[in-house]
Amino acid sequence: MFTACSDNDSFTTSPTATLAFSTDSVIMDTVFSTVGSRTYDFWVYNRSRDGLRLSSVRLRQGNQTGFRVNVDGSYLDNTLGSVVTDLEVRKDDSIRVFVELTAPFNQQPDPQMIEDDLVFLLESGVEQRVALRGWAWDAELLTDVRVSSDMLIESQKPIVIYGGLRVDSAATLTIHNTTLYFHDQAGIDVYGTLIADGATLRGDRLDHMFDYLPYDRVSGQWRGVTIHSSSYNNQIIGSEIRNACDGLVCDSAAFFGPDVQRLYMERTTIHNCKGAGLLAYNSYVGLSRCQLTNTLGDCLCIIGGAAVVDRCTLAQFYPLSADRGAALRFANFSGDYAYPLEAMQMTGSIVTGYADDVVMGEARDDDSITSFNYYFENSLLRTPAVEDDSLRFVNIRWETPDDSIQGKQRFLTIDEDNLIYDFHLDSLSTARGLGCYD
Repeated sequence: MFTACSDNDSFTTSPTATLAFSTDSVIMDTVFSTVGSRTYDFWVYNRSRDGLRLSSVRLRQGNQTGFRVNVDGSYLDNTLGSVVTDLEVRKDDSIRVFVELTAPFNQQPDPQMIEDDLVFLLESGVEQRVALRGWAWDAELLTDVRVSSDMLIESQKPIVIYGGLRVDSAATLTIHNTTLYFHDQAGIDVYGTLIADGATLRGDRLDHMFDYLPYDRVSGQWRGVTIHSSSYNNQIIGSEIRNACDGLVCDSAAFFGPDVQRLYMERTTIHNCKGAGLLAYNSYVGLSRCQLTNTLGDCLCIIGGAAVVDRCTLAQFYPLSADRGAALRFANFSGDYAYPLEAMQMTGSIVTGYADDVVMGEARDDDSITSFNYYFENSLLRTPAVEDDSLRFVNIRWETPDDSIQGKQRFLTIDEDNLIYDFHLDSLSTARGLGCYD
């Protein structure tokens, strides 16, 4: 028994006996300065015939770069020189290393590379290294922002929102040529007015869920935008809302007819939401040349009120659930509440998706509801053809599952494996001349 233990516990100082690593470098995703990264890991193997002792494992630059390392349960404490000593790796054994990064501010407008090396010093004097590389981007970090008077946000530096952003009823918030990054559960609540021009609203995860899949392509990263009942005259132009829970919701409000518009969107994309893309209750909304795509709920849902939709692309190819909503839904009720649909007018648009029918018009048979008015002209609709209603369906291209070019084949890129989408029309599509990219 003693002989066996001695064999197992023998260690060598031969310079030819070295460690093997599962990787020679840890390449991290971009992180915001002062915000911690996700945890990365790699393995250290001893494939020699004897055990190896490590005199030290240290960060080459000490505590200067922001890397944090745990080696086989031992933390490289930055207050103690970012080093651990006297570790052992027995023969045919391995240890695991975990690496994180919280980079300091770098005072630069663009992402900056952060470099360090994790240095393994063997008892033999042999030194081996694993490169640590990451990118850090200075951002302005804001928590529970309340806009109580008119405010302009225009910044080349990224802005990260924690908690949420509230626009009070007497205020107008203008977001111009700026990207806002929202942390988990954060969103925008608009009680006054929101003007967005050249804005991108998205989640704050810059890293990857998997090597091939950045979090930016994953839905549900932040709460989205809610326009409350006191809010009118909101405008979103040339902007993008993506990877939210609900992209944009207009709460129920008094309907004052076409003279008071609650929301106007032009050349704007709402994409990849875990709920609805645009959900409007009893509101007057206008959409021109907008893309509403890939939502677990409906891409566009109009409940009562009025909507004018011109040259838009509504495409329901949400990839993560077969129980996805419609590309377009319009109704004059929700649950037990009546919402007269004064008008739902669509022209020059594309409405398509995976299902055989992605256009849902729903009316409740109730004498208390008098209005259910809709009109389609010069559009492509993926729904069973309506042959006996030439007053509400004018010059319609009916898309069916039997069409040789239909659904996702119309667009340049529908890559379900990597969640990459480009909704410009393919050159063979019979929908050329329609939608937001005609």
